[in-house]
This record gives sequence, structure tokens and C-alpha cells, in this order.
Amino acid sequence: MNQDLLPIEFLDALPVPALHINKSGKIFYVSSNLTFVASDHQVHILDFVHPDDHGSVTAALGSLACGSPVTLEVRLNGAEAAERHAVLSFSNIGSGRNSTVLVQLTDISDQRAREKEIAFRESRWNNALVNSLSGVWDQNFVTGEMYGSDTWRAMRGLTPDEPIETDFDKWLELLHPDDREHTLYCIERQNAGDPAYVSFQYRERHKQGHWVWIECRGACVERDENGRPVRIVGTDMDVSERKASEHQMERISRHLKVALEASQVGVFEVDFEAGETTWDGRMYEMYSVDRSMPVKIGGLWESRVHPDDLGRVGDNVSNKIDKLQPFSEDYRIILPDGALRYIRARSLPFIDIDGSKKMIGVNWDVTADVLLRQELEREKALAEARNIDLEEARVSIEHNAMHDYLTDLPNRRCLDDVLGKRTADCSESQMGIAILHIDLDRFKQINDTLGHHTGDAILKHVADMLRDNLKPGDFAARIGGDEFVFLSPFYGNTSVIAALANRLIEELRKPVLYEGHECRFGASIGIACGIGPNLDYKQVLLNADIALYNAKKRGRNRCEFFSTDTQDWLINTKRVSDEILTALERDEFVPYYQLQFDAKTLDISGAETLARWNHPVEGILTPDKFLAIAEDLDAVAAIDGVILEKALADFRRWQTAGIPIPKVSVNVSARRLHDPGLMATLDGLHIQPGTLSFELLESIFLDDSDDITIHNMQKLRQLGIDIEIDDFGTGHASIIGLLRVNPSTLKVDRELVRLAPQSTEQRKLLSSIIDIGHSLGIKVVAEGVETAEHIRILQDIGCDSLQGYALCRPLPADQVGAFVATAGWREASRHRSRSTSAKAVGVVAPK
Repeated sequence: MNQDLLPIEFLDALPVPALHINKSGKIFYVSSNLTFVASDHQVHILDFVHPDDHGSVTAALGSLACGSPVTLEVRLNGAEAAERHAVLSFSNIGSGRNSTVLVQLTDISDQRAREKEIAFRESRWNNALVNSLSGVWDQNFVTGEMYGSDTWRAMRGLTPDEPIETDFDKWLELLHPDDREHTLYCIERQNAGDPAYVSFQYRERHKQGHWVWIECRGACVERDENGRPVRIVGTDMDVSERKASEHQMERISRHLKVALEASQVGVFEVDFEAGETTWDGRMYEMYSVDRSMPVKIGGLWESRVHPDDLGRVGDNVSNKIDKLQPFSEDYRIILPDGALRYIRARSLPFIDIDGSKKMIGVNWDVTADVLLRQELEREKALAEARNIDLEEARVSIEHNAMHDYLTDLPNRRCLDDVLGKRTADCSESQMGIAILHIDLDRFKQINDTLGHHTGDAILKHVADMLRDNLKPGDFAARIGGDEFVFLSPFYGNTSVIAALANRLIEELRKPVLYEGHECRFGASIGIACGIGPNLDYKQVLLNADIALYNAKKRGRNRCEFFSTDTQDWLINTKRVSDEILTALERDEFVPYYQLQFDAKTLDISGAETLARWNHPVEGILTPDKFLAIAEDLDAVAAIDGVILEKALADFRRWQTAGIPIPKVSVNVSARRLHDPGLMATLDGLHIQPGTLSFELLESIFLDDSDDITIHNMQKLRQLGIDIEIDDFGTGHASIIGLLRVNPSTLKVDRELVRLAPQSTEQRKLLSSIIDIGHSLGIKVVAEGVETAEHIRILQDIGCDSLQGYALCRPLPADQVGAFVATAGWREASRHRSRSTSAKAVGVVAPK
């Protein structure tokens, strides 16, 4: 037997379990007190050790050759030893070739389990504090020490290494003057242990200068022998956003209250579970009910509704409530004094947070409107009856076929017949014809604002005026809409024809009084003359149309004779049209970008994409050089598509290069948005949600959205594409139209921004637009920001983003990166971006 083997009695008597092994790890004996791990089948020390720790044990056995004891921590092996940890202490027994090794095992499993539990609890506590955005503080009045967590420091603008102000008086100076007295009282009550003051709020100045609302929760955790607080511990939370939201809600609530009072609308809420209805004061007033009277379902309201309307209204209400759909109703009510009133109601059923079914709605008295509409319907019926009588009086079918039904002037068919006959007469004589093509100016505005009946009256007035100016040989016709033709004999003297045209213009310039409205309009007249045996009246009529176009182009309310210059203009227009089509084929339309900036920080908030034509001869052309002709060509949608694809490609390159432009916006024509195939095109572009906006002109779109357009806008939002309203303030959109479109952004037109530094009224208007936008959750971007003063004013009134020459001019894609890298706009924003002379003449930068 090896002389270095230890006696069994010695091993069993050791205070800790032990193994007697040889230098390679083979086991000679396992002490009887090794009970926390199975030892029946282990023949080698590695049999006791988890496989992941075999390397450490083998290394320990090797290091024993140096003679020094070795200690290491391992995990033990076997299913019953799961999560078992032990410290192994290796010691040489004997010396020389026959030396052995004593391994003592100390079980530290309970210690490791406790450490793990403590670490887990500490992690859970830290995570809870971080996720709750609460900052922890601990103040010791004896030592004067004050601890603040990183979150506590961050909400005050302090870095983790900055010292905390522990001087109480100096800390008071950081509080808002209006909050100091209240805060001192709350601290006193909190230190006293008053449960009502466990939490209180106050404002503290941030390191950057602004005020931060703090919600403080604290409690005294240690007191001295006299009951005075020694140590206070608590948490602070930044509730500035919540306070701002509360302020905004209060402001909106005030606006709503004023709106309700001004419109005399009554508000009600129905609780179907409780069987009760809550009315505001206007509802009680509208229904002539004492305010102390409770309103039960199936009681008061039903007793007021006209019996002939109750069944219809009740069925509609029940149907909409079951489907939880908003609905409207018009019905009559009978007041206690027998008076009949007409009520209009708008209602919205909903499921409340507690799961009960409820309905909220409004009522307003429309009796005056109904009576007026009834009167108008009676007047309309009488007018229609008179028109029928007039139509029945027309006994000549030929007259009906050859004359305009409204003005009783000859129509286009009759005009062609007359021109044909006169052309034949001109071939037999030396007489010619002069054709005056007349188009009314401002007629559409009258028609749109005062109604078609007013427009019809104007057309009749013009017809009567033309009849009054007819001389022998003259002829007048209405050829459609607000267009007329006046024929006169022509003997070669154009001054006579010019005098006739000017006389007609003067007559048409006179205001017309209709239904209390003074209607002012005018006329543009195109003149073409022909004489001789080879006269072609169709060509003369076409020439008059060309001359009319020239008259309208040169300012309206004037006359112009046909000239070869006008014809040349048409030829040039055709040339440009052909070049536009070629430009699309050659990919000559390119995007330029005008960056937009956050009004508060002047960080880049986006980039508007502007279309430019890289003309091979004339260079870079802005849209005012080609857009009108492109619209006539119906090529705007194609140009929009090209610019969109290039903008998305540029944006992806910026992202790859790390250029901090968060999104781009592109101008989209109304016709493009009416395209049913728009969504299929966008689906193939793989647009990253939130990085693209479509800009739509308010003046042509906002209140004019059809079903296809609304559907396309809904799909755009599903694709993550925002809707922006461009040139807001230049059209006549209503708030209802704005809500219908529900854009993410309004872009205030540059004309509203331009005079803001000089005009208080203009600043008030801008502020109102911004308030309306923010109340609807819409961001506001100001265009035409040309000076540092513009920037200051727009920042003061709460504008969200700025765009204009004061910060950035339109740039090609390859110059955007360098411009962003230099950040030159921050310095440039402090100076005027335009010369005084440019401002004096009202220079407006083209898009």
C-alpha cells in the first residue's frame, strides 16, 4: 500500500467533506460526510464536477506540482446537485513520486442562492425605477449629504458627476416664485408625516433656464430622539408634459365652451344602463323644462317629440345604437305652450371605460332655417312653374333648336348657319366679317359665391345688353357657358371694330344689382376679321378664339386683335409641350430640396422636394416656366411620379451616409390624387413609414375631395405616408374640410408670413392658424421665412417648423450633404437672408 495514503478515520474526522485522490484525480476515498452530492459511482474527481468546470480542476491538479495549495470555486455535477456550488481546496500529501492529494469541499450553494436573489431583487427595483422615469433622492440632515439618481439629475439638466445644491436657501432660489411658499409648506407637512402631503408638485428651474414641473413623493425614514427628521427619502418625476397637456385641455375646453355658447348648441349624454340622460342648461332651455326635473329614458324627451316623428326617430336611434354608429336626426318637438320647434340632432353611441353602453350628442334649434328653406322651396316652385309656362309658350321647334334656352340668343348651331350664309355673301361682294369672341371675366366667382341663379341672371343681362347694341347687319349668339360671339360687317377699317369692342367692354363693366348683391364683372374680347372671296369663316372664328386667349393672358377686361405674334405664341406653346414629353423620355426632370427646420432647435426636421427641369439648352428651369403647359398636357402626374422616385432614392442615400434628414415631402397634384391606380404605384416603391409626406394645395383640394380621393388618402396613411396641406390660407377651405382630410401638417403660405414683422394683424392671423392646427393635433410649417425677424416671430407664436431663404435655398441632391455638414443656417439665421431692396419690392422666391 502507498505509504502516503491517509487513514480513513482521519478523513472522516475532518470538519468539511473531503476526497483523497492521486495527482491525476483518481479517487482513493470519499469522506462519509460528503452528503450534498451522490458519491456511489464516482471514481475520479471530475465525476463530481460540472463539465464546464473540468478545465479549471485539471489546471488546479497541474499547478500542485509547484507545491502550493490551490483553491477554486466550481459547480457540482449530477441532477441532485443542480445549482450546487462548492469551494475545492487542493493540498499535496507527502512528497516525491508517491505523493497524493487531499481535496476539501466547502458547500457554498446557499450563499450563492442568496446572492442571486439579492441581485435579482436589485435588478427588478432598478428596472422599475428606470421604467417609471422616477428619480430617487436621499437627504441626510445630519451629514448634510444629498443623493440624487441619474434620472433625478437628468430631469434638472445635471450630469451624473455634477454636484447637487445642498444649501437650502440657494435651492429655494431655483424654485418658481409662485411656488416657493406652497413648496415650503408641503415640505413641512411631509416631514411631519402628514399623509395628505406625501406627494406635491412645484416648478424648478432647469439648468438650461426653462421651468420643469416636478412631482415630489417623499417620507421621513429616520428621526432623532426628539422626533425631528434626520433622513428623508423619496422620488421625483418630471410631469411637465402632463402639465402642458392639462393646460392645453383647459384652453381647448374654454374654446369649446365659447363655441357652444355662441352656437346655442345643447349637449346631452345618455346612460342606457342607468336609464338616465344628462342635459346641459341649453337643453333644458330648448325643451322648456325646469332644470330640477330628472330626464329618464322613455319619459321627458319622448313626451316632447312630435307623435308623427317619434316612431321614425326611435327606430333610427335603436338601430344606430345597436351598431354603435354615429347618426343625425331632424324632428319636431311640441313645447308645453303648444309651440312647434324644429330640432337637429347629432349623436354618437359608444362603450364607456366601465363597459356600459352610452351615447353623447348635441341638439340645436333650426326652426328659423327650416321656415326659411320652406319659403325658398315655395319660391323655387313658383319660379319653376313660370319657367314651364315660358317653355310651353315656345311654339317653334326650330327656335328651340337654334336658340339658347336661358338667354334666348342664337346658339352655336345657329351661328354656324349664319356664318355660312355670310361667307357666301362675301364671295359676291367686297364686304367681310368681323368676329368678336366674348368671354365674361369673374363670372365663375359670381356663380360660385352667389349661386347659379345669380349667374343665370348675369347671363340674361349680358344677352339683353348685346341685343341693345345690335345694329343692322350685326348678330349675337351665346355659344356656351359664359361665352358669346358678336358678328359685325367688316369693310377694312379695324378702328370701327375696335370702337365696337371697347363699347361692349364698357357696358359689361357696369355693376348689376341682383337680389341685393352688386355684381361686378367684365369681359375679354378676341377679334378676328376676314374679307374677300376666299374668306374661310371657320379660320376666322378660330383666330378670334386665339385672340381671346391673348386678351385673357394680357390681363383680361380688354380686347385684342388676332396677330401672327399670338399664333407664334401658340406655336411656342406646342414646342414646349413637345419638349416636356421629350424631357420625360430623357429623364430631364430632377428634384431640388429645400430643408425645413424645427422652430425651437433649428435642427433639420425634413426636406421639401421641388421639381426642376434640367433643360439641355436653357439650364435649370423652375415650375413657373413649364407647369401650366404640363397641366394642359396632363403630364403633371408623370412628372410627380419621376420626382417622387428620385426623392426616395436620394433619401435612402442620405440615410446610408448618416445625413440627419428625418423625412421628405413631395408636391402632389389633385389630379394625381384622383388616380385610382396611385396605390398600386406606391406599393412598389417600398416606402419606409413616417419618412414621406404628400403636399396638397389647399386652394384646389381641401373642400373638394371626392370618394376616390378620400379612399386614396386613407390608403396613404396605411402606407405610413403623411398628408400636408400646402399654401394654407390662400384658399377657402372650411374647418370641416380640414377635419375630413385630417392632415398631419399645415404649411402656411409665404404671403401670410411675409408681412408678419410689419403687421400686428398678420401676426395675430398666423397665431390663430397655429392655434387651430395644434388644437386639431396638426403641426404647422411656415413657408417664406426670409429674415431672422421672421424666425423670431414664428418661434414666439409657437410655429413647429420653418422653411425659407433665411435658412436654406433649394439645393440639388449632391449639395445637401455638404450643406448639412457645415450647419451654416444656424449662423445665417441671425442675419437677414435678403437685401433691403428685395424686401421693399416684395420679392417672393419661386418654388
